[in-house]
Amino acid sequence: MPHLTIPGGRLRAPAEAAGRMGFGVPGWAHPMLAPQEWAALSQPGLPVHWTVLDVAGGPGARPDPYCLATAARLREAGVSVLGHLDMRDGTRSFGELVSDAHRFLDWYRVDGFYLERCPAGYAQLAETGRTTATLRALCEQQRRYRDRHSLDARAQGGRRPAEGAGQEGHPSGRFPGAPALVFGHGTHPHPGYAELADQLVTFSGRWTDYRWAQVPEWTADHPPERFCHLVHSIPRTHIDEALRIARWQGAGTVYFTDGSDRCGGNPWETLPGYWDELVSRLGPGVSE
Repeated sequence: MPHLTIPGGRLRAPAEAAGRMGFGVPGWAHPMLAPQEWAALSQPGLPVHWTVLDVAGGPGARPDPYCLATAARLREAGVSVLGHLDMRDGTRSFGELVSDAHRFLDWYRVDGFYLERCPAGYAQLAETGRTTATLRALCEQQRRYRDRHSLDARAQGGRRPAEGAGQEGHPSGRFPGAPALVFGHGTHPHPGYAELADQLVTFSGRWTDYRWAQVPEWTADHPPERFCHLVHSIPRTHIDEALRIARWQGAGTVYFTDGSDRCGGNPWETLPGYWDELVSRLGPGVSE
């Protein structure tokens, strides 16, 4: 089977051997239009590694009340929320990206960023590294602010909700090593990008392409939590096959949906028709 090997004939261990596979949700429709979808992410014990908040192609011009409430609920449920930054294949300026990042952090208290259309070539590697270093510094500043605020509240005897007490197996509620920076390449980039991101989206596309996809040899040098696959147009009858491909290709984070991009539609906007079944495959205590 082509997807069980990487070029050069090397075999790789399944992703499940390194830790529990979970979901990376690339961003549903606006919470006003998709309340059921966003509410589904707050279920206790759901194996969500991260979800993307896209207010209006970014953070928007002003705080959105629906998105503010949604981000707060997700924090309570322990879901890591990433702000959506569109890099436009490297054509957006450094200043624009940093400005959007500030607004996401100030308004929605995001845990990190999803860099949509992140460039993948060697020529853009240095500039992407510059942007990444700044975003990491901003995230660290936000983390220190949260920690200080939490300590002050406890010292004053205030009772703060336990952020994310719902996720199983991690004191903060969030999964251990939840990524702060996810690069949405959608394909395998130059291997140097693995040194910049917490996680790389190395596949984003249709099931008909995914089932014959292969991975380059360099990916075997990194653990599964460094890679994510986003696949749409998967029929219900092929869920198990898609999970096997993801595991053998070394992806620790996935998102599968029966949504389609036909007629220019966004396949990620709605809840998959088989969401409960998919959750049962990856949920606690579920074996293959």
